[in-house]
Amino acid sequence: QVQLVESGGGLAQPGGSLRLSCATSRSIFNFDFMGWYRQAPEKQRELIAAIRSSGTTNYADSVKGRFTISKDNAKNTVYLQMLSLKPEDTAVYYCNVVTAWSGRDYWGQGTQVTVSS
Repeated sequence: QVQLVESGGGLAQPGGSLRLSCATSRSIFNFDFMGWYRQAPEKQRELIAAIRSSGTTNYADSVKGRFTISKDNAKNTVYLQMLSLKPEDTAVYYCNVVTAWSGRDYWGQGTQVTVSS
């Protein structure tokens, strides 16, 4: 019902930057919630950034001040701009949306981010 296609992951050096993109098959006006999660090996998946239909944003303390979530309705895309990357940011990053009409959530395929010298 909702397709999410992620891109932008890769290798970055500490202090570097990456921008993740999540293109959706529906207008972002269909979504009450759009967020980015990440999961490192053997660790719990965690919400790191979210933006709601109201425009309200939330960030995990570990990324606050370094990461920025944004959305572009014209491109039906949500972004995660990641600055000042740290090795601890290494994880698989997942896009997630919650539909306004049903409250059901959908997930992207995940994209690997590796921060290493």
